[in-house]
Amino acid sequence: MLFNAHSFIFIFLPITLVVYHWLSSRGQSSYAISSLIIASLVFYGWWEPRYLFLILGSVLVNFVIASTLVSTPLTRISSRKILLTLGVFANLTALAWFKYANFFIDSSNALLGTDIHLQKIILPLAISFFTFQQIAYLVDTYRAKTNEPSFLRYALFVTFFPQLIAGPIVHHKEMLPQFDQHIGGIELRNLIIGGTIFFIGLFKKVIIADGVSPYSDTVFAMAANGETLTFLESWTGALAYSIQLYFDFSGYSDMAIGLARMFGVKLPLNFNSPYKSANIIDFWRRWHMTLSRFLRDYLYFPLGGNRKGPARTYINLMLVMLLGGLWHGAGWTFVLWGVLHGFYLLVNHAWRHIVSQRQNSQIKSQSVIAKAGQWVALIASHLITLIAIIVAWVLFRAESLDVAGNVLAGMVGLNGVALPVEWLHSHASLANALGGLGVQFQPLAYMGPLFTPLRDMAVLSGAQIQVDAVGTITAFGSLSVPIFFALFWPNTQQLMQRFDPAIGAIPASGAVVNAIAWRMNLPFAIATAAMAAYACFGSSVASQFLYFQF
Repeated sequence: MLFNAHSFIFIFLPITLVVYHWLSSRGQSSYAISSLIIASLVFYGWWEPRYLFLILGSVLVNFVIASTLVSTPLTRISSRKILLTLGVFANLTALAWFKYANFFIDSSNALLGTDIHLQKIILPLAISFFTFQQIAYLVDTYRAKTNEPSFLRYALFVTFFPQLIAGPIVHHKEMLPQFDQHIGGIELRNLIIGGTIFFIGLFKKVIIADGVSPYSDTVFAMAANGETLTFLESWTGALAYSIQLYFDFSGYSDMAIGLARMFGVKLPLNFNSPYKSANIIDFWRRWHMTLSRFLRDYLYFPLGGNRKGPARTYINLMLVMLLGGLWHGAGWTFVLWGVLHGFYLLVNHAWRHIVSQRQNSQIKSQSVIAKAGQWVALIASHLITLIAIIVAWVLFRAESLDVAGNVLAGMVGLNGVALPVEWLHSHASLANALGGLGVQFQPLAYMGPLFTPLRDMAVLSGAQIQVDAVGTITAFGSLSVPIFFALFWPNTQQLMQRFDPAIGAIPASGAVVNAIAWRMNLPFAIATAAMAAYACFGSSVASQFLYFQF
C-alpha cells in the first residue's frame, strides 16, 4: 500500500485513525497499540502477504534475544556477547539472503566463470530498515541502555506503519516513551498539524517528483538502449533524477512525519534541505539523517572513528560509505556510488585539515576584499558540492555500469554538444559563435525525444514512455522551479516550526520565513485544502516511492 494511493488516503488512514483514537479515548492502551500493530501489518502485507511471516518472525526473535539479554547479569560478559552476536548474525543473515544472495551469485559467476543458478529472490519491503532498527536495539540492550518488557510496545516500535517502509530508522529512546503519552482521545491540533505536513509531502511526491520523472526516465532509457547522449541530454537526465529523488524522498519523509503526528507521535527529522549543503560532510548530515546516525553510532565509532589517526579515519570513512552504498542496493552501481561518496568525504576532511592549518597560522582579515573572497569561496563550495552529488546520482539511478558510463560520457562532453538547427535562424550571431567552438546543430526530427516536441509515445528499451513536448529548453525551464525550491526555499519543518513538527527540527529565522511560516488560521487552511485537493487528484496513478526498493 502506498501513502499516495486513494485507498490509503480515503479508506485505510481514516479507519485506522478512528479505531485507534476511539480505543485510546476509552483508556484502552493495550488495545489501542494492538490496533496500530494490526493496521501496520495490514499495510505491510498489502503488497505481499507471505512476507508477514518474515517481519513477525524478525520481531519475535529479536524481542526474545533482547529479553534474554536483559535477564542475563552484566557480569556474565561472555554469555551476553554470544547472545548479541547471535542476534546480529540472525538479522544480517536474513538481510544478506533476501537482498544480496542473487547479487553475490551473479558476481561470482561473472568473475569466476562459474554457472551457479539461484531462483530470483524477491526483496521484501523495508527489510533494510527494520533490520538496522532492531540491530541498534539489540546493541543498546547489550549495553544496558534499554529494557522494554512489553512485547506490544516493541512490536509497534518496529512495525509502526508511517516509518516502516522507508524510514526514518527510529531509535528506541525516541519512540517507546511516546506510545502511551497520547492515550486518552483524539487531539484535533495533532490531526491538523499532521495532516498539513502529510499533504505538503504528498504534493512534493505527486506533483513535483512524479512530474519531472519523464525527463529522467527518457534519458536513462535511451542510455540503456545504447543511444549516444549529447551534453544537454545527459545533464537534463541527471538533473531531472536529482530533483525527482530529492522531492520523492523529501515528500515521503514529510508524509511519514505527518502521519505519525496524527497519532500523537513525533518522528525524528530525516531530511533537511541537503542540496543547500556547502560540502559533502554537511550533505550527509542532512540526507537520510537517521541512516547516517546509525552508520556513525553503530559502525564508524566501533571501528575507531577518528580516534586512531588520519589514515585509520580515512579507512573507516571509506568502509562505512562502501557499506552504506551496499545498504541502498545490491549492485555494483551502488557499490561505486558508496565508494565515490567515501572519496568525496576523504577529500572534504583533508581539505578541512589544510584550511584549519592555514587559518591557525594566519591572522584572519576583516577587509571588504577578504569578505568578498569568502562569499565567492562559499558559493563555489556549494556549486562544487552540488555537481559532485549530481554526478554520483547517475550511478545511483543507472541500471548498470554501462548505462552510467553512457550518461557520464555525455555529461563531460565526450559525445559533443548539439542544439536545434532552428537556432541558426532565430539566434544567428550566437549560433555562429557557438558553431565556431564546435557546437553541432541538428534538425529537430533527428535530435531524439529531448529535442523533438513529441506528443506521441516514444518506445525506448522495450518500455513506452509518455513524452509530452519535451525539449531541452522546456526541460530546463520545468526543472528550474523545483531547483529554486530545493536550493532557496524554507523546507517543510521550517514552514511548520511554530508547531514543533519533528524530533531534531531546527527553527529558521528571517523575515521571509516568518512571513510564510504556516499558521493555524483561515487563509492557511484554505491554501492547505487547495494544495491537498490538487495533490490527491493531480494524478490518477499512484507511483511507488523510490526508496521503497531499498
